[in-house]
Amino acid sequence: MYPPPHHQSHDIEKMISVVKNFPLGTLITAKNGRPYITHIPFIYNENIKRLVAHVDRSNPQMETLLENAIVTAVFNGPDTYISPSVYTTPQLPTYNYIKVHVTGKLKLIRNAEEAKKTLVDMTDFLEGKNQKYSLKMDNHNMEKLINYIQAFEIEITNWEGKFKLSQDKNHTDFQRAKMELIKNSRKKDSAFIENIYR
Repeated sequence: MYPPPHHQSHDIEKMISVVKNFPLGTLITAKNGRPYITHIPFIYNENIKRLVAHVDRSNPQMETLLENAIVTAVFNGPDTYISPSVYTTPQLPTYNYIKVHVTGKLKLIRNAEEAKKTLVDMTDFLEGKNQKYSLKMDNHNMEKLINYIQAFEIEITNWEGKFKLSQDKNHTDFQRAKMELIKNSRKKDSAFIENIYR
C-alpha cells in the first residue's frame, strides 16, 4: 500500500479543510492515453457534498469533460523540506506535505442560471469573511461571458488524504517536524496545520 498507512488520512473533515483552505485544485482527466490537466479553483458545496467549479469552453480539456466521466482533483496544502538537523535522532533528509486527491463522476451544469449561481457562490467563498466585492446574479459582464464557460460538479466517490508529517518518528521529532512546517508556511496557515496534526 502506498503511501504507507501512517501517511494516509481517512478523516473526511480534515480533507475538506484542505479543500477549503487551499481551493486552487488541479483537475486531471485523460483520453486515449493522453492526460489533460487544468489548475482551477473549486468550492466544496456542503449541502450536496460535491465539488463545484468551471472551465473555459475553449480549454482543450473540455473534450474529456463528459457527463459521468471519472475525474480527479488534487489539492495542495502546506509542504516543506525537513532537514535531519531538525530531529533529535539520526535521520535522512525528507519532504513533508499535506495533499488531498478527490475522485468522482462529472456532472455538467447546463442551465445558465445555475452556472451563474456557482460563480456567485465561488466569489462569495473566495472573498472570505471580510468581503470587498459581491458578484450579483444580474451582473452584466457575467451575463455576456456565461456561455463561454462550462460549470460542473464532481459527485465524489473517493477521498484520499496524503498527509506525510513524520508520523513514524518519536514524539519529540514529530513535534519538531510540525514546527518546521509551520515556520516555512504562511502565518495564516498555522491554525490549519495544528488542526491537521491533531
